[in-house]
Amino acid sequence: MPKPLLLHPDRLFPADPSLRAIARRLYQSIKALPIISPHGHTDPRWFAENAAFENASELFIRPDHYVFRMLYSQGISLESLGISRLDGSTVEQDPLAIWRLFAKHYPLFRATPSQLWLETVFHEVFGLTERLDSDTAEHYFEVISQKLATEAFKPRALLDRFNIEVLATTEGALDSLKYHGAIKGSSIEKRLITTFRPDDVVDPSRPDFRDNVLKLGELTGEDTHSWAGYLAALRQRRAFFREHGATATDHGHPTAATANLSPAESRILFELCLSGKAGAAQQELFRAQMLTEMAAMSIDDGMVMQLHPGAYRNHNPLVFERFGRDKGADMPSATEYVAALKPLLDKFGNDPRLNLIVFTLDETSYARELAPLAGHYPCLKLGPAWWFNDSPEGMLRFRQQVTETAGFYNTVGFNDDTRAFLSIPARHDVARRIDCRFLATLISEHRLSEDDGFELAKALAYDLAKKAYRL
Repeated sequence: MPKPLLLHPDRLFPADPSLRAIARRLYQSIKALPIISPHGHTDPRWFAENAAFENASELFIRPDHYVFRMLYSQGISLESLGISRLDGSTVEQDPLAIWRLFAKHYPLFRATPSQLWLETVFHEVFGLTERLDSDTAEHYFEVISQKLATEAFKPRALLDRFNIEVLATTEGALDSLKYHGAIKGSSIEKRLITTFRPDDVVDPSRPDFRDNVLKLGELTGEDTHSWAGYLAALRQRRAFFREHGATATDHGHPTAATANLSPAESRILFELCLSGKAGAAQQELFRAQMLTEMAAMSIDDGMVMQLHPGAYRNHNPLVFERFGRDKGADMPSATEYVAALKPLLDKFGNDPRLNLIVFTLDETSYARELAPLAGHYPCLKLGPAWWFNDSPEGMLRFRQQVTETAGFYNTVGFNDDTRAFLSIPARHDVARRIDCRFLATLISEHRLSEDDGFELAKALAYDLAKKAYRL
């Protein structure tokens, strides 16, 4: 007999009845607020073309590295999950076979954030009432695929259903932004915006760095063989992105290192990196200098600057060689901020025109470094618990470690940072529930009035993200 799929209305709230009652009241006041999703990686093509999603496997498995990294960790090949190989070798093409494999191994996700997100979507979006397993796999696949074929489940209809006020995608510096261009003048132009991510043209450790810099020159008509022309080309691309709705930039550097070189030193370093002769230390110095250059440009054009350091990208060389980037093999690494950010902060840290949002995968830095920095410098705010820490426990640890030093208003609410479109409401719901749980504890300890708790619940769910990202 199938097991029921139940979502308890008090999930993630404290077990103590008095605390739970406070959390429930706070949550009821914010659960229906619109969603601000100011940083993520959904595909703008979905919304420009507004075509129906194909089937359950294409929607839940292929784009979601949270899902297939867990399966891969248990010896399930990426080929069997339909993940395309770079060499064009055959992989599983039958979406039902892929779904059955996923369903068979679904117990692997017990008590993980993925289970929370998936089951919220299964129940709330698709109306499924039985748990996913081998026996219900085909029923799930049929129900999901049938509903995806209807008008109500097309991307733009789901934007409305999910009450998403703003959804930001992320594109590289060389992207044509054709899908964002395609929605200009449409009803969703202001709701679907891009984000400028220049890693492809500022990271000289990439094998395609030189080619990308030359393409940057071709796109902009600037001489990107020269330092001045290179910077001018980047300014031009930032302006192009702003024309397509961008209010923010995003920088996924290995570390938080910044630098403050002279123009002459920067020019020499740029030429060395462009020649392909720069060593690892020189490449790191160039990335560090480019963060400071980007901060200067943000002061000029008003774009919010996001820094996402501390990910060891493509840790598994075999997976990288066979399948390419973003295949679940990125790992957190220890990250230092106080010394790393000092050159940039020495130059711009006291300028309130700069809005720098810093994230981390290294939780040990919350209380020791990031909260004290954000609690002092006018330009600096803390991004929410990110990636591996985007979990109920991770969100709670974030609030516990940063609030005493940085407060609430030096943070920026929540962003989902996801490729999995249908999980966005579920992710925001988890964040709202955990914030209400945290606030309920403060209220119960008489460290916060209930009136202030209601104001903070709304700020954390909606106001802070909208303000921080200048939306």
